[in-house]
Order: sequence, then C-alpha cells, then structure tokens
Amino acid sequence: MAHVLVINSSISGDKGQSTQLSQQFLASLPAGFSTETLDLVQDSYPHLTMSEIGAWMTPESDRNEEQKALAALSDSAIAQVQRADAIVIGVPMYNFGVPSQLKAYFDRLARAGITFKYTETGPVGLLQDKPVFIFATRGGLYQGTPMDSQTPFVSAFLNFIGLKDLNFIYAEGLNMGPESAEKALTAAKARIAELAPAVAA
Repeated sequence: MAHVLVINSSISGDKGQSTQLSQQFLASLPAGFSTETLDLVQDSYPHLTMSEIGAWMTPESDRNEEQKALAALSDSAIAQVQRADAIVIGVPMYNFGVPSQLKAYFDRLARAGITFKYTETGPVGLLQDKPVFIFATRGGLYQGTPMDSQTPFVSAFLNFIGLKDLNFIYAEGLNMGPESAEKALTAAKARIAELAPAVAA
C-alpha cells in the first residue's frame, strides 16, 4: 500500500484553497492509499535556534533530555518524509513568500549527513526521490514572473535534500474576481486529473 504524506500550511485551515486542492487531489487517487497529514499551523514548529542545531550536532548517546526533545522535532519530520511514497504540499502565497510555518518545517528537514551532504563537486541530496505535488495558490498572477519567489525557493530546497520529481499545480488570480478564481480552480482541477495517476505509477 502506497503512503502519502500531506503537508498543509494555510492559516485558513480547511477553508484555504491550497488545503482544499490537496484534499481534491487525495480524493482523486485510486483506492488503497494510506495518508498522513501535517497541519503546520495547528501543530507549528518554533523558529530554529542554535540550541536545536547544537542538539543535532551532539552524538545521540551524549544528548541531555532537552537536546533529545529538540532533536526529536527534526528526527520525526525526516522520518515522516522517508516513510512516504509521495508527498503533497499546500503552499499559499503570503507577502510574496511561503508561509513562515512551512519555512520552519523545512528547517527541520535540512540535516547535514542525513538529508544532504557536501562533496567536492557540491551538495548532494540524500533522501530517496519520490513524487512531490505542490499546490501553489495565489491571490494575484505571479507564475513565471520575478515576483514568484516561491517556485524557485521550494524547488531549490527540495532538490537540495534529494527530492527532484516535483509537480507544481498553480491556482492564481484567486482574489481577482469570481471569474478569475473559477478559471484558476478549473485549471488546477484539470491538472489534478492529469497528475493523480502518477502516484500509482
């Protein structure tokens, strides 16, 4: 049975368009999939600190209780990604960037020697590649313009840790009137129908 990790980062919760599109994607998958959902707003990660990085760098056998708790935040997040056969990420645009909750989560996935390593020819991602479906929802139109900071950032980060099979599904112009929103959501749903079979491939 394939396992899908769903990561939602909308501050609107179930009412968020990125969350709703993620749910529509899951509903379009064939039967027989297990899912695990992370709500990064409801169960948010704190900002990264040097104390937490220090816990990562301390051998597991030498960690005190505080360091064990700090390291567990990253260890559990990485283990969830490793267990997944596919990943679904809802990414609304807030002030031209990804939600801060998603950035805090990404900070827990970047672990030298575990999810990436540096070599003489540059960094190498260590996670096993798997399909990642990114639902990028925006109030305006940004795809393909210099104002779309999300796509290059998310792509660069996921590639850095070894995830390269990236599939972006955009829904833009959602705040530009009912007609624009309907057009964007219709296009996103068509893309969902196109991509959903890839999970079972």
